[in-house]
Amino acid sequence: MSLSELAAANSLERVGARPSFTDYVTEVWRRRDFTYSLAKYRIQSENERNRLGMLWVVLRPILSAMVYGLVFGLILAGMRPANFVPFLIIGVFFLEFFNTSMNGGAKSIISNTALVQSLPFPRMVLPIATVLQNLLNFMPTLLLMFVLTMLWGARPNLSWFLFIPLIALFYLFNQGVALIFARLTVHVRDLSQFVPFISRLIFYTSGVFFDPRTVLEPYPTLQAVYAWHPLNEVLSIARGILLDEYSIPWDYWWKLAIWAVVILVVGTVFFWKAEERYGREN
Repeated sequence: MSLSELAAANSLERVGARPSFTDYVTEVWRRRDFTYSLAKYRIQSENERNRLGMLWVVLRPILSAMVYGLVFGLILAGMRPANFVPFLIIGVFFLEFFNTSMNGGAKSIISNTALVQSLPFPRMVLPIATVLQNLLNFMPTLLLMFVLTMLWGARPNLSWFLFIPLIALFYLFNQGVALIFARLTVHVRDLSQFVPFISRLIFYTSGVFFDPRTVLEPYPTLQAVYAWHPLNEVLSIARGILLDEYSIPWDYWWKLAIWAVVILVVGTVFFWKAEERYGREN
């Protein structure tokens, strides 16, 4: 009898062995209080290091919107989308949530090596806590976005409740992306240096400061392909809900739902497959 057979016969398991997928997800759910506490602690810790504290949560997207508004407002001139200021605010604020989730997810394991190597817990907790932290930060930003768009003519109505499923789908999508990048950067550390460039590429192709429908109108094939851009789907739906100049593209809902579910499932399985390797690769 081999050692592995002897261990199995005596119900002994290898230290650090990856549990089954069902057991793993169950354990992650069981740690939900720890995940939420970790997200809240990180927010508190980051705010304590800054003199303005929580104000930076809303100041960062405001300053970004001002810079992009000034630069691209001048460059686009007469080609600016209708109601350009709230159009840009919606784009910048939502993309801030995505970028912080992707960047934070990419660093969630490699920046917590000591924690990963010293305590036994499902490593998926770390990227989940990161995205949850960014979701909590996004809430006051979302309220500010409502206020700012109202200054430019937006008026609350029942359709605003559509933000609840929209943010839920966006959160699931961001979580899947964070899980994928969390594993990739563990295997290829240099990838963390490329994540900001990937974020920038996504920013410039998502229609944050321009209307893709106008640009792609002469190219119906490209327009049909671009309709599957998940970030543009989020921005288009949000603008359709808030701004009278834009309509809600209802077909984007099911496309975004497909993206959210597929990316989350792929990210969860992809991350779980490497559970044994986290903390063992340098």
